[in-house]
Amino acid sequence: MIRFLTAGESHGPGLVTIVEGLPKGLQIGTDDFAAELARRRRGYGRGGRMKIEQDELEILGGVRHGRTLGSPVAVVIRNTEWENWSQIMSVEGDGAGKKVTRPRPGHADMAGMIKYDTDDARDILERASARETAARTVAGTLARRLLGEVGIDVLSQVVAIGDVRVELPPPADRDAIEASEVRCPDPDASARMMAAIDAATEAKDTLGGLVEVAAHGVPVGIGSHVHHDRRLDGLLAGAVMSIPGIKGVEIGSGFEVATGPGSMGHDEIRTDRTRMTNRAGGIEGGMSNGEVILVRAAMKPISTLMQPLQTVDMTTGEPAQAVRERSDVCAVPAAGVVAEQMVALVLAREVQRKFGGDTIEDLVEAVSRYRARIGS
Repeated sequence: MIRFLTAGESHGPGLVTIVEGLPKGLQIGTDDFAAELARRRRGYGRGGRMKIEQDELEILGGVRHGRTLGSPVAVVIRNTEWENWSQIMSVEGDGAGKKVTRPRPGHADMAGMIKYDTDDARDILERASARETAARTVAGTLARRLLGEVGIDVLSQVVAIGDVRVELPPPADRDAIEASEVRCPDPDASARMMAAIDAATEAKDTLGGLVEVAAHGVPVGIGSHVHHDRRLDGLLAGAVMSIPGIKGVEIGSGFEVATGPGSMGHDEIRTDRTRMTNRAGGIEGGMSNGEVILVRAAMKPISTLMQPLQTVDMTTGEPAQAVRERSDVCAVPAAGVVAEQMVALVLAREVQRKFGGDTIEDLVEAVSRYRARIGS
């Protein structure tokens, strides 16, 4: 089954992704990775780095003649700004550049400095940076391609930025979503979201928001009720929560149904075994139930501010303003793209767990037989 590791720092020479467990014969190429990485870079409110960084990548192993070999796939994304950071982030030597001693509230800086006994937050912030999600996007691209082979599609949309919120059906119109600079298919809400980002930019502040991820075409029975670490909703929640900046995750109408009666909290079943509603978000008892899987994630405002918050200088112990690193005003649209990748990775792994297959043909055949049996 798919598992992946990433390595590298935000301003290091590059990020590396290694993905193992892929079946043989999955069609993939550098253009596929580049397209997904470009989606991650886009979005109204992104900072200057996204305009500079081009995500130059190379497949180092696991692919031959455009298809996976069944061995681990290794991809490197080179940092096109490495020349400007080569001394500060040098692998060898005694270091260069001013230490970062003023941790940012809301970031990993202070907890990491204490945990790893360092007086330089750069030892922490470089790896804690959301830049690492570029490497996850490589793994997610492979997972999405695998899911596409068995009729599963994963996409996302933005439903809130700051206090601008819109109620939308589950994301399904990919073209309308991608046409919006904030990845919201509602034109009026999209315009109001961009205006909110402009206001935050003027105020030297940042904004968070909400994203929804939908997985269409997932057959009944992915995941399991038998052990806590096999429950699909738990796996999805953990994967999405691991994205930097995400502070809340719900499946379906999780928070809404918590405040109402049971008669309004569940999805009645038709004679054809479909549901009249989808409050459960496509998952019951840790297993997919055949409806669209819907995951919603709340992203906090970015912790790097142009008007820094109060902190402490970890060297002197004196009050100080937090360090300023180049950053975005709003990264919610990008968070939606990364959430797609994490959802796809979980679903791909659980599809493989259920159906096996050393080749993509074996996997497709097994899923087809199962769909025929259950009438899906």
